[in-house]
Amino acid sequence: MWERDYRRFGSVQPADAEDATQEILIKVLTRLSTFRGDAAFTTWVHRIAVNHLLDRKRSAVERMELTFELYGDDLRTGLADAPAPGPEAELLAEEVRLACTQAMLTCLDREHRVAYILGEVFEVSSDDGAYICDVLAATYRKRPSRARARVRSFLDDSCGLVNPQCAACRCAKRIEPAVARGRVDPDHLSFARHPAERGVTEMKELFDAAWLMRAHPAYTAPVAVAGRIRGLIRSARYQILED
Repeated sequence: MWERDYRRFGSVQPADAEDATQEILIKVLTRLSTFRGDAAFTTWVHRIAVNHLLDRKRSAVERMELTFELYGDDLRTGLADAPAPGPEAELLAEEVRLACTQAMLTCLDREHRVAYILGEVFEVSSDDGAYICDVLAATYRKRPSRARARVRSFLDDSCGLVNPQCAACRCAKRIEPAVARGRVDPDHLSFARHPAERGVTEMKELFDAAWLMRAHPAYTAPVAVAGRIRGLIRSARYQILED
């Protein structure tokens, strides 16, 4: 059952992130009058974004309740004997790597996932993180620390990019099993060809888990939506809901 459901990692799509970004931008615009300056504007925006994402219903992938232990077992048993050949191998390896970061984050519960992303990817301070998550600073500080330790331990044991001396998994060796199990469709890549992909090529030089996460694409709202929002801000009318 788990193996069958695990194939649905593809349900975590860039389009979902883009939709959420659009929804958050609309919330920010419609709540501008509530900004009181008790934190930096970007910190206030992060708070709206986090609340919005935490309130969303659990995705199909989250309902699988994937753990680091289950995912680590899958990585160890899902390796080809040799890297995949062919001209598309590098692109497919990038797809596997980006999908893997999604899976790793899903192994954390939402509170620790948010804290990890805020602290390690966006490098938010503990005080700002506490404001964003609406918790005491002492409570918040424990979350990124615990999340960081769990992610680091998993990568040390499982990821050959982060720990090439000890971990057996390599993205290029995951391609054929991923394609065979329906987790990667070579004709319809979800991540590697996305316009926001930054094309990090020197992944074997990674020195920490945070860099691995920061290399993930930064998804944005569609260009047309972003352009309209900029126009509304310049107009000072904020009539976003009229049409």
